[in-house]
Amino acid sequence: MKLPDVGEGIAEAELSAWHVAVGDVVKEDDPLAEVMTDKAAVEIPSAVSGRVVWLGGAAGDTMAIGADLIRLEVEGEGNTSPDEAAASDAASAVKAPAPAAARPTEAPPAPRFDLKVADGKGLFEIKVPDVGEGIAEAELTGWSVSVGAQIKEDDIIAEVMTEKAAVEIPSNASGKVLYFGGSVGDTLAIGSTLILLEVDGAGNTTVEDVAKRLASTAPATAAAPAPSIPSKPVPKPRPEASAPRPAPKAATAPAGAQRRAEGERPLTTPSVRKRARELGVDLRRVMGSGPAGRITHEDLTHFHQTGGQVAASVAKRPQRSGETEERVIGLRRKIAERMALSKSRIPHITIVEEVDVTELEALRGQLNRARAETKGKLTILPFVIRAIVDAVAAQPNINAHFEDDAGMFRKFEAVHVGIATQTPGGLIVPVVRHCEAMSLWESAAELGRLASAARDGKVKADDLSGSTITITSLGALGALATTPIINYPEVAIVGINKIAVRPHWDGKGFVPRQKMNISCSFDHRVIDGWDAAVFVQKLKTLLETPALLMLED
Repeated sequence: MKLPDVGEGIAEAELSAWHVAVGDVVKEDDPLAEVMTDKAAVEIPSAVSGRVVWLGGAAGDTMAIGADLIRLEVEGEGNTSPDEAAASDAASAVKAPAPAAARPTEAPPAPRFDLKVADGKGLFEIKVPDVGEGIAEAELTGWSVSVGAQIKEDDIIAEVMTEKAAVEIPSNASGKVLYFGGSVGDTLAIGSTLILLEVDGAGNTTVEDVAKRLASTAPATAAAPAPSIPSKPVPKPRPEASAPRPAPKAATAPAGAQRRAEGERPLTTPSVRKRARELGVDLRRVMGSGPAGRITHEDLTHFHQTGGQVAASVAKRPQRSGETEERVIGLRRKIAERMALSKSRIPHITIVEEVDVTELEALRGQLNRARAETKGKLTILPFVIRAIVDAVAAQPNINAHFEDDAGMFRKFEAVHVGIATQTPGGLIVPVVRHCEAMSLWESAAELGRLASAARDGKVKADDLSGSTITITSLGALGALATTPIINYPEVAIVGINKIAVRPHWDGKGFVPRQKMNISCSFDHRVIDGWDAAVFVQKLKTLLETPALLMLED
């Protein structure tokens, strides 16, 4: 059996795992191996029954399409001879596989689709549902069921990730799982086959209809047999070095150091002799670790610090080897894609300014003591949101999107503030909408709702889109300054750093004040440095004079 064509335009695939070993007896359609292309993981089934006598590579090898994958001993004539196999091995040893451009263009074979439905049963197809307006595809991030499992209506069968959110997909029928429409990490079109069930009754499709539809789609998707749910990443051992380097010898005096014989001059440099005189050390008692017993500065330092005693040997730290490979999928991949998009397309300019928040913290404390029980507790974020609302009112260019593909600069009157939030699954940006119409306590309540939903993994897709400007904060873990990356296609982001007590000169002396730095990044294509500086200074003024933020509250 040769490595089959696993997708249009694919010339090679990585052999990621064997499901059999030499000597195993396999049956037709048993999975033999799994290969990974640049599009998907694909399991290769056996075309015949027989005993495995040869494997064409090891896990991690890259194999050309059409290369010998496996050889089986079968009943009957077979499709090759030992002499032909030996000739093939000899040829592959001296001839590199042809590049993709040199491969003849052939129509890919029709995908195999050999599902069997029991008598009296029907086939029920569940497609990737519409998971949001304007969304044409979704990434399959996890299966909640396995092939052969019995499921009930409304059971969760899979999770997909869109540009906006993670969405769980429930089953709308009860039955036995027969087929998966993709592997974890695959991107599936809305309306494509997600899963096939064997159900009681007629079902909603037939094997022939599904096979015909899959035959008209991309071969890489149609030919993929039902994968099993992937296990946790397995550590991949790192190849051992040819010979470990010996640990360097410590520069310590050997055991049993004794005074040298009378008249024997220690071998060392003039600088060591001078330093020994300053330290009052008799060099005749110091044993050297240098060439020919030369006394070095390290030998002298050790002798002086230990009083001539030999340091106890230090246990060697064990060397570690091995590594773990894990595919970047789901939310982590979306974060990576958006960060790369923003950083590669937007020329950032970042301004860092120190803000005295002593008065703000005093006001916040007073408000919490007076109104926390009735209106809720205030953090610093509602004040920052209010400051942004007031600042962008004077500079609407900051509260905008730059859609560079369309050459469109879109300014917004509404202020929808995204809050960069760390969750167990990764960074997401829930949105506090219409902040211009909210009081401090209303924005605090909405922040609490969104934070709770994000931590519990229950944030809705609508809560993760539509922001016009973003705030990012690491709270007490924050540094002195950061360089925030803009949430594309926005044009500005405000970074909040940790609050610390710092000395402040008031004209007469230094006094302690509570201060924090704000780090604001701007899209320099559409926001000039002057405008960025004016915006930052406006934020500084509002946060340092918090009474201005309370005028409408």
